[in-house]
Amino acid sequence: MKLDAALNRRLVRLALRLGASDAALTTYQTRREMIRFANNQITVSKHGVVENAEIYVSVKGRRAVRATTEISIRSLEDMVKQAVATAKTSPESSVYAPLPEGPFKYDRKLLKPSAEEVSSNQLVEYVEAAVNGGLEMGAKRVAGSLVYSRGSLRLTTSGGVEASASSSGLEISVRAFAADDATGQFVSVAAGAKDFKPYEAGVKAGETAKMALNPVEGEAGVYEGLLGPMTFAHIVEQVGSWASAFYVDGEMSFLTGLLGQQAASKVFSLWDDPTIAGSYGAAPFDGEGVPTRRNTLFEDGVLKTYLHNSTTAKKFNTSTTANAGIIVPHPFNLVCKTGDKPLDKLISSIDNGIWVTNDWYLRYQNYRTGEFSTIPRDGLFHIRRGSVEKPVKGLRLSDNILNILKNIRSLGNEAAWIKWWEVDIPTYAPAAVVDRISFTKSAF
Repeated sequence: MKLDAALNRRLVRLALRLGASDAALTTYQTRREMIRFANNQITVSKHGVVENAEIYVSVKGRRAVRATTEISIRSLEDMVKQAVATAKTSPESSVYAPLPEGPFKYDRKLLKPSAEEVSSNQLVEYVEAAVNGGLEMGAKRVAGSLVYSRGSLRLTTSGGVEASASSSGLEISVRAFAADDATGQFVSVAAGAKDFKPYEAGVKAGETAKMALNPVEGEAGVYEGLLGPMTFAHIVEQVGSWASAFYVDGEMSFLTGLLGQQAASKVFSLWDDPTIAGSYGAAPFDGEGVPTRRNTLFEDGVLKTYLHNSTTAKKFNTSTTANAGIIVPHPFNLVCKTGDKPLDKLISSIDNGIWVTNDWYLRYQNYRTGEFSTIPRDGLFHIRRGSVEKPVKGLRLSDNILNILKNIRSLGNEAAWIKWWEVDIPTYAPAAVVDRISFTKSAF
């Protein structure tokens, strides 16, 4: 069946007839092509169209959300009925904020993808380029995945919003192996072919893998840290996500109580900017239909704002930052300010440090205070007296997010858009030198 404006309006009206005071319906249709590769060859190729719908309803502050991937009149109407019924029996919120009143005007450059469609043959060529890049730099085998998506969403609200937007994206994750214990990984993320660089991702993965040959057991301790863009993006994404006023209000975030304070090094500035046309995370409006804008999260180390929707904004006596998530505000497109030093200068500034090129399985011991640990993945190197001394293994990064932010000494002058299964929000990040980072022995 066709997902269109008339159907959206019909379902929102149904929610209101059933007793909802507010309703917002979003429908999605996405065409995806995915290629997996291993041992320098394509192993899996899949494509298909995914359709789903999600509705938010409020019955004077009693809220509920329901979603479905079964797109039929009956299933969509059942979704609406279940949402309203659930809302009527849900606890009443301490604050009731109606959905913003539209209609709104949106930036036309953000409503449609600026990129041309990419053919299946071109996707295969991208994979071949990534594999060749890794092999040319010394890898023995290369693996990874490429995903191409092109989709549209439509939002209709009881506040008078009727909006639709289209998007496209290319993302490749390349892992190169010089040996079983000598690996490297890098990614390329873009909205279209013009900015997509699979060969360069392969080259960087291959370079790291070759450098990582013959690693020795690392020693636990406190070191200067060099966090590569993959790892620093992971930290930055955590900062952006936990800046959500929903988590702050629940006192779950390590940023709770720090608004207006020097919570990070003066070299650290961070924005959420979905208004960058042609970027992967660009978005013209949020989940309430409010036009997006650039929000400064950190400026010279000072925490400037939390991310808000209408409800959290009312609780905090401020205005929405256009970051709905109707229930949980969230960032769209994180951008970290770069520094002034190339990578070799960052390395030469370190006397006794550990260079972490990638990590995975970041887990918190305490969300509220920011204690966490994560496992370095791929190339891990000991730096002594300004040069890379040897590859190491067997360490776990165990520290505190706020400590890392406060101890950032310098940032690289080059950055990359990072997105993969450990970094879900597109994040533009450079390498970072941190004065003190704790490493423990890994249990793996």
